[in-house]
Amino acid sequence: MMSLKSGNIYQGAVGKKSEEAFKTLVKNKNLHIERIVSCGQKTPEGVWLKQAHDEWVIILKGAGKLSFQGKRGVVSLKEGDYIFIPSDTAHRVEWTHPRKKTVWLAAHTKSVISGKL
Repeated sequence: MMSLKSGNIYQGAVGKKSEEAFKTLVKNKNLHIERIVSCGQKTPEGVWLKQAHDEWVIILKGAGKLSFQGKRGVVSLKEGDYIFIPSDTAHRVEWTHPRKKTVWLAAHTKSVISGKL
C-alpha cells in the first residue's frame, strides 16, 4: 500500500540563471509529474525535444513560449495556460522570463501509441 504524500508546489522553487530546476512529485509506471522552475532558460538553438511519452504542461507562475517543428509561430503561455504535447512531437522552449521564475507543472503519461513512459 502506498503512503500519502503532500507538499507545497512553490516550496523550494528556486530558479537559477544557469539551469532549470526539476523536481519529481509523483512517479509510477504510468505517470510522472514534475515541477520545473525556469528563469530565462530556453532550449539551445537547433535542438528539438522529442519524447516517447505524452506530456501535459501548465504554467502556474510566470510565462513561457514554445515552438513546434513544422508549425509556424510560437505558442505563448501565461499563468493558468496549459498545452498537451503528444508523444514524438518535436518541440522547444523559445523563451522564459529572464528576471522572474516560471513554474511549470508537467505530467508525462504513458503514450497510447508507443506504450512508453
